[in-house]
Amino acid sequence: MEKEENQNQDKVEETVKPEVKLHIKNEQEVNKEAKEEIKEPTLEEKTIELEDKLARTFAEMENQRRRFEKEKEEAFEYGGYSFAKEALNLIDNLDRSTHVLKSDDKLKETEALKKTLEHLDIIKKDLISIFEKNNIKPIDSLNKKLDPNFHQAMMEIEDDTKEPGTIIQEIQKGFTIKDRLLRPSLVGVSKKINKKEEKKDENKEN
Repeated sequence: MEKEENQNQDKVEETVKPEVKLHIKNEQEVNKEAKEEIKEPTLEEKTIELEDKLARTFAEMENQRRRFEKEKEEAFEYGGYSFAKEALNLIDNLDRSTHVLKSDDKLKETEALKKTLEHLDIIKKDLISIFEKNNIKPIDSLNKKLDPNFHQAMMEIEDDTKEPGTIIQEIQKGFTIKDRLLRPSLVGVSKKINKKEEKKDENKEN
């Protein structure tokens, strides 16, 4: 009985061993082929790859340098933009004060009003002179064609003596700082007189 079991075991070993050997042999061949397929880059290929990486790095550094230079230049040229915009309120307040004083019936034709207006005018001229030294300049508006880049129309005024769209009233003066708009001029522009209204007025007169 034991003899038969041993014989059977030997038969199993004989049938399994060749398959295991074959499997191991196949794995070794596959690994060998894989190693052959993965070729190590040559020295020339490594050099080309390194040169490409260096070129990309230098290009990125150059772009960053240019961005930094541009930001630095803009900060230098327009760093006072917010301050300049706020400073325009000084001129606005001077204009309002002048208008109020001129409208006061009690002060009209008085020597005190005349001297006060002269002082206010000197202060305004000094302010504008300081602005101009810092490339902050007033925008010319009156009798100019409306330009949306520099003017903001607040009203239309009927006037046949001017071409439609011509600025005939300046409500608030605008300014530029170098090549940028600091604030637009608030203006009134001309438009043609409405013929229907003109006829109504004629009929009323008749």
